[in-house]
Amino acid sequence: MSDLPQLPFPRRTRLEISPKFRELRATAPIIRVRTTTGDEAWFAMSYDVVRTLLGDDRFGRTHPDPENAPRVSHAVIAGVPRGGFETEKADHERMRKLLTPAFSARRMRLLSGHVQDIVDELLDELAAKKPPADLHAHLSVPLPALVISELLGVPRQDRERFGVLAEAMTDMSASGKAHAALEELSGYIHELMVDKRRHPAEDVFSDLATMEADDQEIAELGAMLLFAGHETTVNRIDHGVAYLLTNPDQRDALAADPSLVPAAVEEILRMSAPSDLGVTRWARTDVEIGGVTIRRGDAVIVGTMAANRDEGVFQEPDRFDVHRHGEEPHLAFAHGMHYCIGASLARVELRSVFGTLFRRFPALELAVPLERIPVRTDRATGGFAEMPVVW
Repeated sequence: MSDLPQLPFPRRTRLEISPKFRELRATAPIIRVRTTTGDEAWFAMSYDVVRTLLGDDRFGRTHPDPENAPRVSHAVIAGVPRGGFETEKADHERMRKLLTPAFSARRMRLLSGHVQDIVDELLDELAAKKPPADLHAHLSVPLPALVISELLGVPRQDRERFGVLAEAMTDMSASGKAHAALEELSGYIHELMVDKRRHPAEDVFSDLATMEADDQEIAELGAMLLFAGHETTVNRIDHGVAYLLTNPDQRDALAADPSLVPAAVEEILRMSAPSDLGVTRWARTDVEIGGVTIRRGDAVIVGTMAANRDEGVFQEPDRFDVHRHGEEPHLAFAHGMHYCIGASLARVELRSVFGTLFRRFPALELAVPLERIPVRTDRATGGFAEMPVVW
């Protein structure tokens, strides 16, 4: 089929999703598309179908024939199947069990004060610079790298390297950069685990070192946590800043009433759509859903960003509103058995950033029009390449 809609769909602005999603959703909740690799996939766009797919264990991250599985991108950490097809459910349950203590309410409480300290330190460094300055480089990128490194137990001297590898793993070019980054990270984690077994501490890698998991499994877990805990949060900070600075009434409301911070963070999570890729799953068996039959092995792009703008669920879904409440929960952290285990950590970081930024920089503005800010088209996670600001 040569007439399939081709991803990515064009956008009118940096902060909007493509109007193509609404147009196509009006015809069907799930359609066939052609991905950036040239393969075919299903794309779910309605809130109800996306939510159902996320909670359906007939769809997974593995594939019965991974070498011939349809791809949605060339990135090694997103858009390609990973893990054993026959053991996926058991592997997932074991990994969740291994990681759940790391993201417990107790550990998040212990970490929250440290996150605020990091935010304050980074903003101190920003304030010492002469504007304009790049908020992406001075806050959005280093904060998640420092926080996830602290949680995992990565030595301070290695944390910048950790952040560089996280970004490189999302590279979508055919250069092999993403594969090289993943191999380097795996080798690093193998070495780190030797030290953690000798000198355990209060961190995730030390916890994993005492459990029944081999170093390869731990390396894969570390890569997944680094990707999920770094790149996605970088984008949410950048997009939150962009939404607030291009909606000054919302920025002023937030600055005047700190109690709006939690709601503002949820609205940032709902609205942010740096990439069209969504969440990728492969059908483990034939499934009928949304009026179509998905065959075993088919790729499905679960369009959380499209679902979060579903006009049948959210009033004025394209309007950024820090007072929004009383609607269905957004799906930025997925749903069901694959609900993001690090959701609480992301919220801690985002609440700290947006509870502090405009108090410290009440006159913060974009240094250039939003449409002149470059975006990362070569990354599976998309997002801004910089965020120039003045104050």
